[in-house]
Amino acid sequence: MDTPFWLDEPTRPVESGPQGKVDVAIIGAGITGVSCALALARGGLGVRVHDARGVAEGASGRNGGFALRGGAARYDVARETYGAEAAKDLWQRTEAALDRLEAVAGDAFRRTGSLRLAADDEERDDIRLEYEALHEDGFAADWRDELPHLRPEFRGAIFHPPDGSLQPGRFVRRLAELAAAEGVAFQEHQRVASLEELDADQIVIATDGSGRGLLPELDDALWPARGQVLTTEPLSERLFDCPHYARQGFDYWQQLTDGRIVLGGFRDFSILTEMTDEETTTEPIQGALDSFLVEILGYMPEVTHRWAGIFGLTQDLLPLVGRVPGHDGTWMAAGYSGHGNVLGFMCGELVAAAMLGQDDPLLELFSPARLLVSG
Repeated sequence: MDTPFWLDEPTRPVESGPQGKVDVAIIGAGITGVSCALALARGGLGVRVHDARGVAEGASGRNGGFALRGGAARYDVARETYGAEAAKDLWQRTEAALDRLEAVAGDAFRRTGSLRLAADDEERDDIRLEYEALHEDGFAADWRDELPHLRPEFRGAIFHPPDGSLQPGRFVRRLAELAAAEGVAFQEHQRVASLEELDADQIVIATDGSGRGLLPELDDALWPARGQVLTTEPLSERLFDCPHYARQGFDYWQQLTDGRIVLGGFRDFSILTEMTDEETTTEPIQGALDSFLVEILGYMPEVTHRWAGIFGLTQDLLPLVGRVPGHDGTWMAAGYSGHGNVLGFMCGELVAAAMLGQDDPLLELFSPARLLVSG
């Protein structure tokens, strides 16, 4: 039951490649680390990816399978917090990243759109502000008052056309195969305890909410949080055509093409215990997930998979991407605050571009120096 649905399919091992000194060593074989490795290898560098487990076996294979544009903050809040131009650029860049993801993912991605739901009148007011801000800045978004497939407690929704459903484990393994074909080496099932043990000119930390202990200042700036998810048996009735999320993203679910429901969230039911890097399921959260299943389906189906994953939160809900202050040759890309499938893919490419000498305005917005105190 602890194996995520996304990782419960036959896979081929990734070619390990040479294990001598490399130009860049990357810690983390998830979406960020593998996309970074692929971009660096295509830029002519020798790269090796290290992971305590296997490719995609951390947070990248343990989430709800959503592929959403934007960041963790609502768009209207992002405009107020980060600045109107910065927020608009970020949302546009994530839409472009979704297009690149689709080009690589093949059958691991479906362009379904997503539905952001209002669970009560207060949330309706909040997401209406987001809808109006998106519309004002020219982003595709539809407002829906009629939600006949849901219980009447939901008070409206934004439909986001660019979004989609991702089989994240399959997608990252596909990225890893592309990276291996470009000469990237993989060292799986060996934990990196210290940066000093890596035989490389430069290092990238791409562990999101995991990997604590590598640098003390990272542990202070990146807060681990646990997300819990379940998957049901295939249902005969088609109920949900796209990913749904409500209560500011605390509840999220989708129905796969074979009829299964993937449901996650409810960590606010026990928020203190869920601010942890312990990757285990718990009865309070799984019980809340079960109860919600009964609410939306009218009965309790068989649950085939239950699992937990750890993601990284930041104080301002923006990733940390770029050089690590006070550590020459050390870079990072992490802290997606629960939006790692698209942001993680994009930020892996972004940190690779920075390492190859390409400047980018997002690097200033995402600079680790804003939250890290130099060691």
